[in-house]
Amino acid sequence: MSNIVYEKNVFSTPFLCGYAELKIPIMDGCGNSAWPAIFPPEKIAQIRETVGERHFSAQMMLEYVAPDKIRLDPGTVHFYTDEFDPHTARIGEHLISGAAIYWDPSGGRRGGDNSVCVLVYRDDNNRCVFIHNIMYIVVPDETDYPLAYQCDRVIDFVRHNRLRQITVETNGIGGALPEIMRDIIKRGGGGITLNSITNSRRKEDRILDALEPLMSTGRLFAHRRITQTPFISEMLAWSPMGGAEHDDGLDAAAGAIACTPIPVRPILGGVPRYTANTDFKI
Repeated sequence: MSNIVYEKNVFSTPFLCGYAELKIPIMDGCGNSAWPAIFPPEKIAQIRETVGERHFSAQMMLEYVAPDKIRLDPGTVHFYTDEFDPHTARIGEHLISGAAIYWDPSGGRRGGDNSVCVLVYRDDNNRCVFIHNIMYIVVPDETDYPLAYQCDRVIDFVRHNRLRQITVETNGIGGALPEIMRDIIKRGGGGITLNSITNSRRKEDRILDALEPLMSTGRLFAHRRITQTPFISEMLAWSPMGGAEHDDGLDAAAGAIACTPIPVRPILGGVPRYTANTDFKI
């Protein structure tokens, strides 16, 4: 290797000049595993389905995917009309194992950032996620207490969906919400646990890491009612490079997917039925 000369802390000879680069992707061009004893075809398929196409391409196939090429295609989302059945814990044929509600708050005024609350269900056996309900909160102009108004709406959303826990993002305006919400929960009879979270990661990275693996492997489902909200238009306009005018629904959905879900179990039995014995004489 050539001698390396330092000039103003810069190498005059490129680092590792003369060395050959060895790249062995997990599969060759014919789909054969490079290490079949360690990574048989079924294991490779499981990895691909778990991490998504972007991570699989970069980490396992050693093919870099430029961020500006990545998009969220609504065509990969499976839409459904079934409601969640608490007695069987199913959405259609899918057995639900967990649920989460996440609120990404804002001022909620018309023309500003959207204040969005999202309910997601999970089928962990099949690694599927269901965006079941989403609420974009718009505070009326005449409302004197916009934060209290939003908290009331969110708590009603939680109770309507029969859950007992919510996670609230407390960045910015959200820092004032936990105290207000705990008071509303207490006055409503309790029964709801409030979790707060502060996000420091770039918003585009959170959205990409939560949604793209699910979408690229066909594991993201959404109730048909979602199409009546701005959520799909947010997908179409979104880019991982930033600059989207509105992506608050995507951010809230990403938060719901990433947070720890509440375990969901079927409601077994129900109210017992008794039949009286009327075969007697007085």
